[in-house]
Amino acid sequence: MTAPVVTHARTEFADARGRLGGSVGVVMTMGALHEGHATLIRRAREENDAVVVTIFLNPLQFAAGEDLSRYPRTLQHDLEICEREGADLVFAPSPDVVYPDGEPGVRVSAGPLGGVLEGASRPGHFDGMLTVVNKLLNIVHPTRAYYGQKDAQQLLLIKRMVRDLDMSVEIVGVPTVRESDGLALSSRNAYLSDADREVALCLSKALQAGEAARNSGPAAVRRAARDVLVREPLALVDYLVLVDPVTLEQVPEYFRGEALLAVAAKVGTTRLIDNVPLVVGGREA
Repeated sequence: MTAPVVTHARTEFADARGRLGGSVGVVMTMGALHEGHATLIRRAREENDAVVVTIFLNPLQFAAGEDLSRYPRTLQHDLEICEREGADLVFAPSPDVVYPDGEPGVRVSAGPLGGVLEGASRPGHFDGMLTVVNKLLNIVHPTRAYYGQKDAQQLLLIKRMVRDLDMSVEIVGVPTVRESDGLALSSRNAYLSDADREVALCLSKALQAGEAARNSGPAAVRRAARDVLVREPLALVDYLVLVDPVTLEQVPEYFRGEALLAVAAKVGTTRLIDNVPLVVGGREA
């Protein structure tokens, strides 16, 4: 397998990007790549003539007191995954390359959808995420961009930004990749001790229980998932919601159709999120 071209500056990236022909897929990451990222790269490889991977730990996505300083930085390992999965070009800039004037004075606003669920717990997070995604889309000029369903709210907001701002790129959502025991893959899993990891399994188990109750209606879904979480006192639950996948509003009891069951909890010192799309009532809306 040929190693990808690795660039750090805008000019060298632009030169290398100009040599890519045909359709281009991009996978945007903050580093600490795992099998979930590898799955995104493989999907991009299957559907495009060339693949770009960006590796950038975006400081705008971290509020005061969050884990920017301890976020895992594993560039050499990341590049090995990029090579293994057939990426053609890697853009791994430093913050001063992405934000040459310091923190940007103009940012993309996530609007009301960015103020609920993860946005309520992490104010400004989604503004920072959309700002860097917008910038990287403008730098890379891809045909398609690939994101994981595990970060469902992020994926929704990126799709909304692209639609609302008339951006000419196709956003592709890829199903969550899990360990054999059900734990959703995340770079933050590296923070978990062995004991924490056992506790963290309650998130995916709660989602499985909720999904199993989907034919009995929203109340049954919420109750089944909640019953799993309350049996694990070491998981500090932030939210457990069954929402409309487009509006993120809680679905009413009479609701039947596509919904999103989502959970966030702190395990040890690590905040984890997970979700599962499901059809409540056993039929399409």
